Amino acid sequence: MKVVILAGGYGTRLTEETEVRPKPMVEIGGMPILWHIMKHYAHYGHKEFFLCLGYKSEYIKRFFIDYMSLSGSISINLANGKVVHHNEHTEDWIVHCIETGIDTNTGGRILRLKPYLEGESFMLTYGDGVSSIDLNALEDFHSRHGKIASISAVRPPARFGDIEIEGDLVRTFAEKPQLGEGWINGGFMVMDSRVFDYIEGDDTNFEKVALERLARENQLGAYRHGGFWQCMDTLRDKRTLEQLYLGGNPPWMMWR
Repeated sequence: MKVVILAGGYGTRLTEETEVRPKPMVEIGGMPILWHIMKHYAHYGHKEFFLCLGYKSEYIKRFFIDYMSLSGSISINLANGKVVHHNEHTEDWIVHCIETGIDTNTGGRILRLKPYLEGESFMLTYGDGVSSIDLNALEDFHSRHGKIASISAVRPPARFGDIEIEGDLVRTFAEKPQLGEGWINGGFMVMDSRVFDYIEGDDTNFEKVALERLARENQLGAYRHGGFWQCMDTLRDKRTLEQLYLGGNPPWMMWR
């Protein structure tokens, strides 16, 4: 499946880092968290990415333009400017960097990809969270249940919102209420192209409008993931991920 990654927000809760770069480019172990997310998808065979860009989009574009040329060893002939790459391995990804507006809401960013994705199911996630979720199992869950959308349900700290699940369907979708320590949307999702019918325009909040409506219509499946999940909303979250990385066995890096 093609993979859509929402990577255009301001990242206001991580201003210590996002004043100079977009949040998906904040590094864990010397590489942007966006790279970690893409490595996860590629590990399961999903290697075509659509990055929904907005805030400081040039930073993300520059990273991928330079990625191959600056990776591994190179030889430079200063007389004629010829550069020879000695990479033993480089990523076999296709990366589409799509401008979706500076202030466009999450639903609007997805809707702007309709010309690229219409008629296909696709995977969707945010550019600020990592997990050990089995993407094959998530895809299989979505196929078996036949709903318009499926989300991954995880159990993180109580500061997040929650969802109420009945069987394999989401019954209520509450994005970040004041109380609650149950299941929340872990951000790794699968969408049928019919989801575009639930997005009106640039101002549509995907979580508040589209997902809540899908839940009311019994069209939102919930794949329960009991393993590792961690977002990077704050500097504290970044430090948590960095410590896990430095520990030598980061739980989301199953490709190593």
